[in-house]
Amino acid sequence: MTPDSDRHAMKMAKKKAARDKIMATKTDEKGLIIVHTGKGKGKSSAAFGMIFRCIAHGMQCAVVQFIKGGMSTGERDMILDKFQDICSFHTMGEGFTWETQDRDRDIEMAKAAWEKAKDLIRDEANKMVLLDEINIALRYDYLDINEVVEFLVEEKPHMTHVVLTGRNAKDELIEIADLVTEMELIKHPFRSGIKAQIGVEF
Repeated sequence: MTPDSDRHAMKMAKKKAARDKIMATKTDEKGLIIVHTGKGKGKSSAAFGMIFRCIAHGMQCAVVQFIKGGMSTGERDMILDKFQDICSFHTMGEGFTWETQDRDRDIEMAKAAWEKAKDLIRDEANKMVLLDEINIALRYDYLDINEVVEFLVEEKPHMTHVVLTGRNAKDELIEIADLVTEMELIKHPFRSGIKAQIGVEF
């Protein structure tokens, strides 16, 4: 080995020893409250990645879509076609608020979605429950943030993961979350006149 290689090997061995020491202290397990927020693309995509990871491990899971209507998406179609036995999928919204233009109806649908979400979270057979775009419903006060926070803190089973997506996550939700990721928008093709495309957006 060259002197550079020796130095590199020693440096990496030190890093590994330090890392192993840290990892040895990480022994707890718990169901996490996970928030994906921010203006950037990828919030739901990342959440569905975790759902598919659960499916791959044979873990029962569930999805509740709060805003998106019944439009065909790759994730929805694949789960309904191939994985309904392990992942229940509930599209409860009727589209984005600027499409429905009916606040009372949006509130009614959001409340129905939240009731379904609570039932799914209470069922300890579900190891992960994705609440897709719930942050939008919370942002427009279709749901009471205090009620959502109280439920997650008081009633979520200890080993159940709950993933909440959508931009503008409320501070109260961020405060109780175990993991929060903010997607930052740097560049988006929509601004260049490129429409949403299959395989990228849906």
